[in-house]
Amino acid sequence: MNRADTHRTPVPGAPAGPPTLVIGVHLVLVEDGRVLLGRRRNTSYAENHWHTPAGHMEPNESVLRSMAREAEEELGITIAEDDLVLLHALHHLDADDGRSRLQLFFRPAHYQGQVANREPDKCHELRWWPLDDALPDDTVPYTVHALAKIAAGRAVSAVGWPA
Repeated sequence: MNRADTHRTPVPGAPAGPPTLVIGVHLVLVEDGRVLLGRRRNTSYAENHWHTPAGHMEPNESVLRSMAREAEEELGITIAEDDLVLLHALHHLDADDGRSRLQLFFRPAHYQGQVANREPDKCHELRWWPLDDALPDDTVPYTVHALAKIAAGRAVSAVGWPA
């Protein structure tokens, strides 16, 4: 056993063995000091909360391809994979299901098309919110955390983990 192993704090209910991560991709679109958020609906997570356009990486898909695909599916915009810039990596321990998630937040250097709500069955509405004011109280908490870290220039953070 190495020294690092003796200082680990076990997470209650966590499975033994190597970690299995769920990878989430999030698009941070900022225009004129405002960030695009969508109000979620008909979802199993954060119903009626505001959140960045987001999704999960699918099998046999890179994170860049995943983010470009989600932008097309949810917003109808086209982003070249080479135009995606990683802003923040958030290692999130989900209190609801105890799963370890790596949430990656990207901004596009360029995109083509007009932003539109292409999934009205999953997103009630899209709205631009000023970044210099408080985001709505019903914004997904880890989204608020990540946007604050991005504004502070922090590339990586973690939430939900025992101290």
